[in-house]
Amino acid sequence: MAQLVGLIVSEDDAFKKHFGRLLRASAIPVSVLDERAGRDGTPPDLVIVDTRGEPLSSTSSIERLRAGASGAGIFAIATAADPELILQSMRAGANEFFTWPPDEESFHGAVRRTAARRETAQGARPSATTLVFFGAKGGAGTTTVSVNCGVELARLSKRSTVIVDLKPGLGEVALFLGVRPRYSLLDAIDNLHRLDREFLRELVVKHKSGLEILAGSDQFDRPGAADGGAIEELFRLLARQYEYILVDAGSQINSCTVAALYTADTIFLVANPDVPSIRNSQRLLDRVRQLGACGERVRILLNRAAEPYPIPPKQIEGALGHPIHHTFPSDYKTVSTALNSGVPLALTGDSDIATQFDHFTRQILEPGAAAPAAQPARRRLPGLDRLTAGIASVW
Repeated sequence: MAQLVGLIVSEDDAFKKHFGRLLRASAIPVSVLDERAGRDGTPPDLVIVDTRGEPLSSTSSIERLRAGASGAGIFAIATAADPELILQSMRAGANEFFTWPPDEESFHGAVRRTAARRETAQGARPSATTLVFFGAKGGAGTTTVSVNCGVELARLSKRSTVIVDLKPGLGEVALFLGVRPRYSLLDAIDNLHRLDREFLRELVVKHKSGLEILAGSDQFDRPGAADGGAIEELFRLLARQYEYILVDAGSQINSCTVAALYTADTIFLVANPDVPSIRNSQRLLDRVRQLGACGERVRILLNRAAEPYPIPPKQIEGALGHPIHHTFPSDYKTVSTALNSGVPLALTGDSDIATQFDHFTRQILEPGAAAPAAQPARRRLPGLDRLTAGIASVW
């Protein structure tokens, strides 16, 4: 999936807020900048231009933007569909024309067309794929899932892959992989002005699988609310250096995790088959929709699942309104042994859970990959249906 860099050109804060929400609600992930675009040498892929004011000034702005970003999709937004203004905008270099406020379906169609043009452009570099892992609650297994997926992606794809530990103070990605980082995420966001490939090599630590790790901060108050913009900028810079970016986002909604959600190609919500986890998942899905991050990108991962389930998978899917994308079995002994040894499951030998991580990762690399054979159903405990029948009332 293409990942776009968007720029909104307007003096109207309400206009910027409206189009920021529209861009981030698109099925195509868009990183929204302010009018500093071009400062780091990368032109935007998509520009929204407010032409509701002086037409002559607006068309001049479009001409300048077209000259500076020849491959960008430029959207002109006007008060009315005046034929003369449409003609002037198109002559100046606009690709699309909308009246304020635009129809959302038509607008998102234009974003998809811009992404398609970008992907087929001569010499265009494939975009990085960003995968964000978010937990329905603490201890859901988000770090276990993200780390093992990262190791498998790096091992199977042989492509540049980095995992970012976004949790302040208590991030465990490096611990799970048995490495001792010298630097952390804070060193990256505090030095964005010099974050080229050579400097980044100094900040990350490389695992033997090929996975590179940008370790979590050891400060409990950072990254914090003031770092959200820097985090979004960091992901945009990482997208130039890596083909796969994985993010262990923990289980808290804050400005930094929101920045990650906005840039994600896929958001993996890691849940356990229990009442608190499913309740939290419902609330988090609602919050994702409120934030404007596209719900089409969310995938539900059911972790530590073993029959008889406290809540059956079909009931979980009904409660969440999302299908379960993948299920990982409960295997405390194997997982804890891997954690304590600092050796990821993918490298510890044959086990059912390691096989599931292998298949899950191959689905990312090859979305059409066949699912593994279903395990024989086990007999449910007597009375379990009565126990779970009224769970929906809890929410």
